[in-house]
Amino acid sequence: MAFNLGEFHRINRTRIIKEWVRKLHTEVGEQYSKRPLKELQRTVSEAYNAKYHVIVHGDYHHLNQFIDKITRLRLEAGFLLSDVQKAFEIYRSVILPLLAKEVHTEEFSDCVNKINHCLAYSIHRFSDLFQDMHEKKLLDHNRKLEEEVRARTSQLRESELKYKTLVEEINDGYFVIQDEVIVFANRAYCEMHGYSIEEVIGKKYYDFVAPESWDRVIEIYNKSRDPRSAPAVFEYVRLHKDGRGFPTEITAKVTRYENRFSNIGICRDISKRVEMERRMRESERMAYIGQITTSLSHEIRNPLSAVKMNLQILSKNPQLKGNDQRRIDISVKEMIRLEGILTELLDFAKPLQMDFSVCNVNSILSSYIELIKMRMKEEGFQMALRLDNRVPEIEADGEKIGQVFMNLLLNAIEASPAGAKVLVRSKYHNGGGQGKIEIAVMDEGSGVPKESVEEIFKPFFTTKSKGTGLGLANVKRIIEGHGGWVEVKNRATKGASFAVFLPVGKNDGQNTHHR
Repeated sequence: MAFNLGEFHRINRTRIIKEWVRKLHTEVGEQYSKRPLKELQRTVSEAYNAKYHVIVHGDYHHLNQFIDKITRLRLEAGFLLSDVQKAFEIYRSVILPLLAKEVHTEEFSDCVNKINHCLAYSIHRFSDLFQDMHEKKLLDHNRKLEEEVRARTSQLRESELKYKTLVEEINDGYFVIQDEVIVFANRAYCEMHGYSIEEVIGKKYYDFVAPESWDRVIEIYNKSRDPRSAPAVFEYVRLHKDGRGFPTEITAKVTRYENRFSNIGICRDISKRVEMERRMRESERMAYIGQITTSLSHEIRNPLSAVKMNLQILSKNPQLKGNDQRRIDISVKEMIRLEGILTELLDFAKPLQMDFSVCNVNSILSSYIELIKMRMKEEGFQMALRLDNRVPEIEADGEKIGQVFMNLLLNAIEASPAGAKVLVRSKYHNGGGQGKIEIAVMDEGSGVPKESVEEIFKPFFTTKSKGTGLGLANVKRIIEGHGGWVEVKNRATKGASFAVFLPVGKNDGQNTHHR
């Protein structure tokens, strides 16, 4: 029986609206937290009903009416464009987990597409309307200035300052382009790119675009004189002064500025949204992997156990000698290895559970090095340990952090030739905002191929003849669960360096790092 999305909305209406209101009041911004709960309840109920008509019946009438109404209200109340967009996005974050519990895999994608389409339509229509109303205010203000300049020239400077102050108060980046040159930019735009206002004005707009987005942005700019062929809202990667790239969304429009044809736009950082979408896709993928793994494990584990048990019984047969006995022993070992792989797959498919407590990272690292020191000695490896005694205690799951260290240490041993040196180092960084702890494990192997750097942390990717490809994926998952990140690079001499970074301070596992 096909899943009824309309019935799902009717049954879960009260539950979804309640959670939407709660998140809106506590997680979006100060302006929403100050609004009365009854008002938010009324507004969210209207939004929910409007989205219901779109998703279930394909009727946009109610949604268009609601967006027109809420845009006027939020603009008049001085709400941030980004906050209202977040308010719209809460709907998706609330409804998808509920859908995932009730919808079969083959129908889930269709439901998600309908919800994403409705959400994209809502945000784009609201952003366009918000910008149009905002631009109308600015243009009306400009016309008043032009009228006043004839009568009271002495007041022109004061009026211009008021206008610029209005734009400077916008948290999103605001800019004006004439003949490919930026002639105006607000404080937020300059800060988003890491430059001062003097460094921005007079530069070509594409100087602030990352190379991978040049072709797309230049094409859109060249088409901008014809609104029918150029998108009003688009995403690209902006270029920061330090060389980093950040996902950004621009809402652009062609108008006149100082009596000249101009492109004006509002740009905002969407790194959190992109990261949220990535995590959502990863969660959906892991949920699917979990279903497959659980199903396969039931079908594989029982016959695997039977084969292993029979092989163990055969291995005790006194008539088996020589090569026959060795073959049986090898088969038993391989059965045990297969069971280990199956267990590893099942563990990886489970949601990550953290048990945070106060931990000393140096102590954890030292204890796990002791566990493998004998193996390293037997295989002829050398260990160099450099611990920074300034490393503070942190809130972490010590057992999970230990798994990370053990995985990286074993990888370093396997990647290095016999007799090589493995260097392990801890370091405390206390500059540039929140402090962080770095743990680096360096080997003397052949390094990581350039084409594999972005792939090695993906589940099931491996370059080993034996292995599931889950080790580094689990490292990344655990460290990100602590609000940290992992970096890998090839050393200048030989080998690779794997470094994990853990934030110092109260850890909720929600910190993000942009590289």
